[in-house]
Formats: sequence, structure tokens, C-alpha cells
Amino acid sequence: MGEKRKKILFLCTGNSCRSQMAEGWARHLHGERIEAWSAGIEVHGLNPMAVKAMQEAGADISSHWSKHVDELAETDFDLVITVCGHADENCPLFPGDAKVMHHPFDDPPQLAKNAGCEEEELACYQRVCLEIREFVKSL
Repeated sequence: MGEKRKKILFLCTGNSCRSQMAEGWARHLHGERIEAWSAGIEVHGLNPMAVKAMQEAGADISSHWSKHVDELAETDFDLVITVCGHADENCPLFPGDAKVMHHPFDDPPQLAKNAGCEEEELACYQRVCLEIREFVKSL
């Protein structure tokens, strides 16, 4: 019998972008050893630019949906990773032995707010997408 997969939750403010990308990379790169989840302390809906950036980088998150952290209250996580400062400051307590770790990433919508065109906007998402991939690769 193989070792039990580690349950990891990626948490951000709205579960629309960064945490979704992290969940997608964890499933794509480590699906055999990590059971990945993502949630937000609010629910903002899945960001279409995040989906596009991930697709172009080779991972499909188009079937993901935005979840509130309370929906996962019954899940016994091994590790909770906050990917933005707001989630880190407002991270709820989790039952069991979940370790909580903070690893922030820039907010793509914030980076892209002054973009002159869709290509520039997408580039902001792609940069963060690849930074998240490198972090998740190291887990």
C-alpha cells in the first residue's frame, strides 16, 4: 500500500486566481502524492485570465470553481498555504495538526490594472502563474 497523499489547502482572499493556480499546479505536478485543494476567505469566482494563463502553461483549471474555506471545514489538512497577505492575516484555525505556511504571490488583477491591452494583462497572469509553478514544484 502506498503512502497516504498529503492534503494541502492553498488559501487566498477570493479563490479566483492565485490559490486556483497553486491547486492546479499541485494536481498537475504532484497528483500522485498531494491531494490539493484551494479556497478563499471570500468567494470571487474563477478568474478567466487565470484559466487562460494556466492553459498556456500546460495545466487545465477550467473545471475549478471558487470555494469558501468554510466549505472545507471538515477536511483534515496536513498543510495550509496562504498565498496572499489578507488570507494570512485572516486565516481561520483548522482542526487537527495542519501546519500553516505563508508564501505570498503578487495579485495578477492588481498587476494588470494598468495594462494597455489584453496581451499585457495576460503577461501579468503568466508571470505569477510561472512563479507559483516553481514554488509548487519545490513542495
